[in-house]
Amino acid sequence: MRASDIMTTGVVSTTPECPLSEVLQVMLERHISGLPVVNASGKLVGVITEGDCLRRVETGTEIKRPLWRQLFTGPEKLAQEYIRAHGRKVSEVMTADPITITEDTDVSEIIHLMEKSRIKRLPVMRGDAVVGIVSRANVIRALAGLLRDARVSETDIEIRNNILAEFGKLPWAANELVDVTVKDGVVDLWGSFTAFRQDEAAVVAAENIAGVKEVRSHLAWVDPMSGITVYSPDEKNPSAGARAEA
Repeated sequence: MRASDIMTTGVVSTTPECPLSEVLQVMLERHISGLPVVNASGKLVGVITEGDCLRRVETGTEIKRPLWRQLFTGPEKLAQEYIRAHGRKVSEVMTADPITITEDTDVSEIIHLMEKSRIKRLPVMRGDAVVGIVSRANVIRALAGLLRDARVSETDIEIRNNILAEFGKLPWAANELVDVTVKDGVVDLWGSFTAFRQDEAAVVAAENIAGVKEVRSHLAWVDPMSGITVYSPDEKNPSAGARAEA
């Protein structure tokens, strides 16, 4: 299994000059924990995640050392920590030069990189362009599908690609974060939407793809104003599947 088989496409990105406050709002609205950072040429220059924003002066969580430890830390590291704790732009807080993978990277190598570097997501590159993200959640979802049987068939991969392609054509779905896993023609939809009934429309779109036997929705509706998941499972429509926080 390769990165292209499990990655999330339709990646939401940001720019180095973007205010940090705007990026945090996007994370809340989209219910995501990290974004790739691309420059004006579309080249990947960094990744910004929730972890990059934990040590902040606003919350009193910036790194604090006694004076004697500061003497042994070095001015360069102290300056870097200050910038991260006080910076207002993405470029000042992001992790630069992130580790990346390609669409052909094997899942075993992806897991090795995540464990070795202690990271939760990897941008998927096609040349200089970011075409997807593989997160720990993507790997777990793929594992959940594999546990139902030995391996994913070529037909399942084709179904997944066709569903993602269909979502890319639909104006109400193109900018949303939806991941798709397929096993034996059974489709699981994961992720979140920010407008009411988009999740039901996604189920309908997937059901119309050739080869699909069943669609199970795990999509959550996230309030765009608060970032809180407020859409509970629809008990009146079991065929739509369970809707849970992504």
